[in-house]
Amino acid sequence: MSAQRVRMDIAAENIANVDTTRTEAGSAYKRKDVVLESFGERSFQQALRNAQNGKGFRGQHAGVRVQGVITDDREMKRVYNPNHPDADAQGYVNYPNVDILKETVDSMSATRSYEANVTALNAMKTMAQRALDIGK
Repeated sequence: MSAQRVRMDIAAENIANVDTTRTEAGSAYKRKDVVLESFGERSFQQALRNAQNGKGFRGQHAGVRVQGVITDDREMKRVYNPNHPDADAQGYVNYPNVDILKETVDSMSATRSYEANVTALNAMKTMAQRALDIGK
């Protein structure tokens, strides 16, 4: 869930900076992207074997985590606007390499993944509660 939250935050940052032509570094904003990696149990079969052998899932957290946030080094958008304060000698301004449509899709995908995780957690809690009710 935390990995999907980072994806949503980075997509929001990219959208917020779609028109930023000058950052603290002095150049146009460069799009950021999240790199995810899997960790823990790699197969359902191995997890099932561990559960059958009484090892359960203690200490065996599996899922996806953020490996890092990288900067997209694709070419900037060049727009002719000689009156802009950040225009070069030829009158062109470098705009960020952010595509609003791609960021919107990334944000929606991260939101759906987050919601799916919440639904799965709620289902687990409900099943655990019902198991406890059986013992009463």
